[in-house]
Amino acid sequence: MSRHVKLLACAAALLAAAPLAAQTQRETAVLAGGCFWGIQNLFEHVNGVTLAVAGYAGGTSATASYDQVSSESTGHAESVEITFDPRVVSYEQLLDVFFSVGHDPTELNRQGPDVGPSYRSAIFYMNDGQRKAAESVIARLTAAHAYSRPIVTQVVPFGGFWRAEEYHQDFATKNPHYPYIVINDLPKVEHLREKFPQLYREMPVLTSSR
Repeated sequence: MSRHVKLLACAAALLAAAPLAAQTQRETAVLAGGCFWGIQNLFEHVNGVTLAVAGYAGGTSATASYDQVSSESTGHAESVEITFDPRVVSYEQLLDVFFSVGHDPTELNRQGPDVGPSYRSAIFYMNDGQRKAAESVIARLTAAHAYSRPIVTQVVPFGGFWRAEEYHQDFATKNPHYPYIVINDLPKVEHLREKFPQLYREMPVLTSSR
């Protein structure tokens, strides 16, 4: 085989492998910070996030439904599974958004008007690196006295995520005039634009587009 043919073969192999390599540049974060409508909508506006899905974490598959989770007896938290490209946005940056504009991490088993353990603040880490990153961010915020009260966010190992019912997906985008969304969730996106302009994107990435 001539050198020219070998080069062409190598180039073809690299091109064929490129989609696979791109697929490996995806990581997942699972965060809980109150009603998943607002957390999902917030991260759908973050550059580098390729998908944000509303669902349930912290319990089991047997009780992962809205009616059961709303009983506040299943152990689940309303959560969002965030798929992101770490070349564009890091896990630590996602946590900065989560703590700074996503929710109030000092509220125990509630968030704003929503009360119960399903609305708790939690980080479900996928690996030791994510655990260390979460603990480091919380330590940094605590040392800086970022809040007047202690951070109560749980940092716990990931044990499964179950997608919420379809009517919950992209709820804020589909219902921008819904009073709950106007009062509690749209301000989060505005705060993202103001505080993290380098991470903000105007058009959200939606589950319905997949």
